[in-house]
Amino acid sequence: MHVESDDRFLRHIELMREKVPSWKRYPFDLDAVRSLDRLVFHPKVTYIVGENGTGKSTLMEAIATAWGFNPEGGTLNFSFATNPTHSELHEYIRLSKGLRKARDGFFFRAESYYNLATNIDELDADSSLPMPLIKDSYGGVSLHEQSHGESFFAAFVHRFGGQGLYILDEPEAALSPLRQMAMLSRMHELVGRNSQFIVSTHSPILMAYPDAVMYHLSANGIEETTLEETEHYVIMKQFLNNKENMLRELFGE
Repeated sequence: MHVESDDRFLRHIELMREKVPSWKRYPFDLDAVRSLDRLVFHPKVTYIVGENGTGKSTLMEAIATAWGFNPEGGTLNFSFATNPTHSELHEYIRLSKGLRKARDGFFFRAESYYNLATNIDELDADSSLPMPLIKDSYGGVSLHEQSHGESFFAAFVHRFGGQGLYILDEPEAALSPLRQMAMLSRMHELVGRNSQFIVSTHSPILMAYPDAVMYHLSANGIEETTLEETEHYVIMKQFLNNKENMLRELFGE
C-alpha cells in the first residue's frame, strides 16, 4: 500500500460511513462505495480503473465536487448546471488536504465537456464581463470550432498550468492513441511542475505512468493493482499478439 506524505494537494478521502442514510439506495449501493473506507492518493498520479457500471465516474464526481469543482467540469470558477443529476456522495466524504495549496485545478469530464464548451462561449459573448476572453486560456479558439479531440487536447495543453490538482474522468474518450501518448507526456510535464493527477480511464496507454498508484473497482470493492494486472492491458495484449485466433473466437468460427 502506498505510504502517505504531505507532498500532495489531496492526501486521501474517507467515507463517513456512520452518516450514510441507506446502503440500499444509489450511490451507496454500488459495490465500490459500499467497500470504501479510506482511499489514499499518490502525490503524482492516481488511477481509478474498472468496467463500466462499477462507480468510477460517481466516485470521481464526488471527489471533484467535494474539492469545490462544478460537477459538470471546469475550474473552480465554473458554476453552470445543464443537467444537475450528480449524486449526493460528495456530502459523505471527508477530504484530507496536504500542506501545499493548489494554485490551479480542473475537473475534466468527457461526458459533459460539450456543456463546458457551451458555457465558455456564452460567458465570452457577455459584453458585461471583463476581458480577457475565457477561450484565450484554451488556445484562443472556441472549443466548439475544433474537433472533439482537438478541443479536449486544448484544455490539457493550454488551460492546465501546473501546481494544480487535475481530476480527469475518461480523458481518452476523443483521443487517438498518438494523442493519448502526447497526453501522457503532458501529464509528466505537469507533474514536474508540482501537479497531482487523479485519472479514471480505460486506456492502457494513459494507465502507463510509471510513478503512480492504481485502484481497481469491481464487485469485490476497491483493490490496489498494477497496469499489467488490469483486464484492459491483458485483453489488449492478447488481441494484438493473437488477433486471428481472437477474431475467430469472437465470430464463432
